[in-house]
Amino acid sequence: MIQLLPINDTTATSTNEDSYPYAAISAFALHPIYINLFEAAGKSIHHLEEKLKKKRKHLNESPNVKYEEVLHFKMAVLRNVFEVSGKKFFEKKDFQVFFDENKTWLKPYAAFCYLEDKYKTADSDKWQSHQKYEASEIEQFFQPGSDEYTEVRFHCFVQYHLHLQLKNAVEYALKKQIILKGDIPIGVYRYGCDAWMSPNLFNMDTQSGAPPDDFAAKGQNWGFPTYNWKRMQADGFAWWRQRFEQMSRYFDAFRIDHILGFFRIWSIPLDAVQGVMGKFDPCIPIHVNEFGENGIPFSYERFCMPFINDHGLSKIFGNSSEKIKATFIQKVGEDKYVIKEEFDTQRKVAEYFDKEESNSFNNYLKNGLYDLIANVIMFEEKGSEKQQFHFRIAMDQTSSYQHLPSEIRERLWHLYINYFFNRQNDFWQKESLSKLPDLKDATNMLVCGEDLGMVPECVPDVMRQLGILSLEIQRMPKQTDREFFNPANAPYLSVVTPSTHDMSTIRGWWQENTQLTQRFFNQELHQSGGAPFFCEAWINRAIVMQHLYSPAMWSIFQIQDILGMSEKLRREKPEDERINIPADPNHFWKYRMHITLEQLLKEKEFNEELQGYVKNSGR
Repeated sequence: MIQLLPINDTTATSTNEDSYPYAAISAFALHPIYINLFEAAGKSIHHLEEKLKKKRKHLNESPNVKYEEVLHFKMAVLRNVFEVSGKKFFEKKDFQVFFDENKTWLKPYAAFCYLEDKYKTADSDKWQSHQKYEASEIEQFFQPGSDEYTEVRFHCFVQYHLHLQLKNAVEYALKKQIILKGDIPIGVYRYGCDAWMSPNLFNMDTQSGAPPDDFAAKGQNWGFPTYNWKRMQADGFAWWRQRFEQMSRYFDAFRIDHILGFFRIWSIPLDAVQGVMGKFDPCIPIHVNEFGENGIPFSYERFCMPFINDHGLSKIFGNSSEKIKATFIQKVGEDKYVIKEEFDTQRKVAEYFDKEESNSFNNYLKNGLYDLIANVIMFEEKGSEKQQFHFRIAMDQTSSYQHLPSEIRERLWHLYINYFFNRQNDFWQKESLSKLPDLKDATNMLVCGEDLGMVPECVPDVMRQLGILSLEIQRMPKQTDREFFNPANAPYLSVVTPSTHDMSTIRGWWQENTQLTQRFFNQELHQSGGAPFFCEAWINRAIVMQHLYSPAMWSIFQIQDILGMSEKLRREKPEDERINIPADPNHFWKYRMHITLEQLLKEKEFNEELQGYVKNSGR
């Protein structure tokens, strides 16, 4: 099996920002950056062949993907190809079949791309026309003689070539007894075609993300709108069924990114920046009466407003506290402050600093103000008139909580634990079973779920009932009393892996915490003595072997972890192997293999060694 990350079109800005593959402007269209120009062009640009080869050589000499340069070059060549062969191309029967089978998403997508190019933004609210999708108006774009006709046909032309090339690759792989596994992101891009076409399917006033974890202390804010599940359920999840049908044309298995989102999603208000400001949705709130029932004197101001005193200001801002007092907050009592209305949300603070000089000091102040705004114990349920509330995640780490009397802290903590880990469980199970069975029945593909993070107690049982494979990662055990997960203990209905694209590779992880890897060296690899500081090839190999011999249905590895078994083939620096850094919203994806597949095929000794491991493991 070859597992791919999402390959949908993400060209919202045509810059490096689009290199993140989980923010697709279409859940159906393929990304033009993957197109093989020579295959698409055929003989139509024979005069450009030398130029293409020269450009390819230049780009392939780069140790990293030059995303913008590749994208812009390919799109320019594709336009040239289209101008030369476009008219004859559309008369082909194969294209007509493709167009008819895909027109429900292809027409809106092509129109969206045209309008995005015309108005230089993917944000339809900023377009001068067609801000709201109207099928009848878009249909006019495809009428011969219309101003838009040539442009929308170009985008259909590109998608057809992408379809042909991926289909050919899939058929070739199947002949070699290899299947492809796709990846379905949990979210859609806020300013993408899907949201423009069907805004009623999404909660556009929210942002999805993830609560804080070991990889992102402030949580994650993906920026995607959450799903309007009630509306989706009304038509039998037609949008999801269409999405699965599209994937099944190329894949025999797929990974549901963040399957926990089908139980509940981490929902963040639009006026917040950090993921820590979110709450689970849907979620049973705490009613105001429950505080009294648990012996907690409730105060909206004390629990729901940022707790700000001199000690807290000094701890966050140090010598800059006076600047904060002068500009952003006001005193309302003895050692008591409130944030001024013009800065009382993280989004307002972000907009203020967007206009200021970009430097480390201003960034320090901005993040400090984010922390100040997040220094609350709970959030009010929207529209509840101060009757229903949700605990802020990691409430116990706030100075607001820490300044409460000990007996109040203890009572709040019991309510907090019940809120997050007990009261929601049956509710979330029902939520998942109202969606996942219908969605799973929509496809014959093998379904795998990424069930990482704060996993509700009901999740494993639901996944077992539905035959959805879980994801087991050695360094992220799901049992809280374990430091490491042993692949030998994986259930059959699972995928085991030593690392994912959101983590460092085996080699990178080995150097991050020497005390941790020392315990791993002794306890999991059963080696005595001190662990090597660097992850030597034999250590990398031993970890891969642990996963190969797992009883899990699939053992899947990043290519970096496979190459890590060879001192000769792996990269020099482990940090150059990492794909994504979830805690950094400005991280651009640029990893590429440092050797070509053609070169790798010539490594006979390594390939035979790896093949032997796989055969001996019984896989």
